[in-house]
Amino acid sequence: MSAADPSGAQLLVVIDPVARRVDGESTRIARDVLCAGAVAKICLPNGPEEVARALARRGRRRTVVIGDDRALLRVVGLLHRRRELADAPLAWVPVGALPAVSVARVLGVPLGAVAAARAVLEGAERRLGLLADDSDGVVLGGLWVPAGGGRGRAPAMAPLPPRAREGADVPSGAHAWWWTPAARTARTALTLLSGPSARHPVPACTRLRVEADGVLLADLDRPVGRVAVAAVDGAAEVVVHEHAAPEPVRTRARTVTVSGPDFRYRADNRVRGPVRTRTWTAVADAWRLTLPRA
Repeated sequence: MSAADPSGAQLLVVIDPVARRVDGESTRIARDVLCAGAVAKICLPNGPEEVARALARRGRRRTVVIGDDRALLRVVGLLHRRRELADAPLAWVPVGALPAVSVARVLGVPLGAVAAARAVLEGAERRLGLLADDSDGVVLGGLWVPAGGGRGRAPAMAPLPPRAREGADVPSGAHAWWWTPAARTARTALTLLSGPSARHPVPACTRLRVEADGVLLADLDRPVGRVAVAAVDGAAEVVVHEHAAPEPVRTRARTVTVSGPDFRYRADNRVRGPVRTRTWTAVADAWRLTLPRA
């Protein structure tokens, strides 16, 4: 990640209509803080088309999204499809209740309107990675295959052992990367983005073929409980839980392909599919987001 001081930049503040409806007070507070601290143009779109027009006319302004995960993903996805994402500075004031702002927790964006707006004005710009899929979609936090997150199921990524949480000795060698701060962020991302869902329960096993950089991790004859992927440090962190294996398979790769009978997956807490195959590619330094200074 690289950091730069974004202070002094003019802002394009895009206020999502859902945010205006569900929490008008937080939306107003965020707008007032931003307008008091910077030259801001306020955009009140009523739909995706108006968001697209506002972004096309943003000029050199830094775009600030006020809204939930979907509002941010809409802007990021649009800029990605226009191939403008890498050069478009962004900031975000999350508005909404969990799990609608789960991605904010993953990225480290404050959840309070005042704190988030101040971070927009006083924070540092960082370049972040993401996962781009073969349908021109993006994943900012993490994804699960299959989509469910049923109650009573163990998370796909095991929590840190107590010694690792306390900062004691961690494994060395080929898998030492898994215990780095970046890898712990990956596990946190996937845990936070996997809330329970009664509508999409996790099956006892799923027949999937999973490949990472062409290396076969699971095949249709070895049922899996879940596959989890997150973008960290320009790579895709992958965890595959085989149904009959005592320990998950963990690896990192640039591309991950999952295929099998029609399956759904949960990306950034949104259910996608059904699809029969999907490939995700890790893209380093793909987008720019203002975050609180360390």
